[in-house]
Amino acid sequence: MKLVCAQSDLSTNLSLVSRAVPSRPTHPVLANVLLQADAQTNQVSLTAFDLSLGIRTSFTAEVWQGGAIALPAKLLVDITSRLPEGEITLDDESALEGETSGGEGLIVTLTPKSGHYQVRAMGAEEFPELPVIENAEALQLTTAALIEGLRGSLFATSGDETKQVLTGVHLKLTQDTLEFAATDGHRLAVVETSNERPLGGGGEIEVTVPARALRELERMLVHNSASDQPVALSFDQGQVIFEWQHQRLTSRTLEGQYPAYRQLIPRQFERQVTLERRQFLSTLERIAVLADQKNNIVKVSIDSEAQQITLSCEAQEMGSGRESMPAQVSGEDIEIAFNVKYLMEGLKALPSSEIQMHLNQNLTPVIFTPLGGLKMTYLAMPVQLRN
Repeated sequence: MKLVCAQSDLSTNLSLVSRAVPSRPTHPVLANVLLQADAQTNQVSLTAFDLSLGIRTSFTAEVWQGGAIALPAKLLVDITSRLPEGEITLDDESALEGETSGGEGLIVTLTPKSGHYQVRAMGAEEFPELPVIENAEALQLTTAALIEGLRGSLFATSGDETKQVLTGVHLKLTQDTLEFAATDGHRLAVVETSNERPLGGGGEIEVTVPARALRELERMLVHNSASDQPVALSFDQGQVIFEWQHQRLTSRTLEGQYPAYRQLIPRQFERQVTLERRQFLSTLERIAVLADQKNNIVKVSIDSEAQQITLSCEAQEMGSGRESMPAQVSGEDIEIAFNVKYLMEGLKALPSSEIQMHLNQNLTPVIFTPLGGLKMTYLAMPVQLRN
């Protein structure tokens, strides 16, 4: 195998796929990136796979001789990211005479503008194949809709591995919408985006995908957001595949019944507050400095007569903070308390300049929605104030 490529292409694509390389591989070959070069198409593809998450990307290069080889991921990333811009030649050869190409004797030479580096490699035949879904009709999703949905939901997933199904985002495809839902038991984020290419058959499809895989998907899509090429989504028992242009991400799906989250959202509200999102967020960030010193609790006092809300926090032995901001309030006055972290994370994800806060009593679910734009619902459970 021999090829010439740009340092920037090799380094960028390596950094994308290497995120699927396990930190503690169960088999030595999984610590590698599979490099495949095609002399007919002049395409080089890189694949990493930890047996749960798999990422493949490809780029154009000058392939003099095709072939495939498994290269140590971390070492390759560290070397190529530090090389100067310009062309790099990759060439593989047997390390010692008499050793076959299937064993430990493989050496790959990287030759940048100055000097050269040699890296021990493994045979490509040892690298596991990425999952393939046979005869599944791929659903076409827009890049913009996927990015919007992931940004509005991923932050609300659980980090508790014992609640396995809550560590993912639940995707629900209907005839013309794609819904993203995430909850950790304390808050819930639901984003509804339109599916530009309607789903045939009029049915519903639901699948829960690990947050880790979707974070990598979001990173890859944002990196490639200039493209308006649709993303093909296909899944089968236990596997989901996202594919677009020269990139592919595969992941295992999460088993288990996802909570019936729609039932958690109240249908009617006694109070409604309209707020300027950035002002609300920056006020919270200031109050949070004190809330962090105690128990992360911030008190929100809603004043209908003054048409304002007041945020306050008392951290005994440390001090207290209090700040008011204007709001459009309908309904009676109320005092309610939240975990400040949940409130700030939700506000950062809401994609509009003005938001609405819908609530009933001081211990019932509170709903935040953007005014205009994306159809998003963020539910936060209040906490009990102890005097």
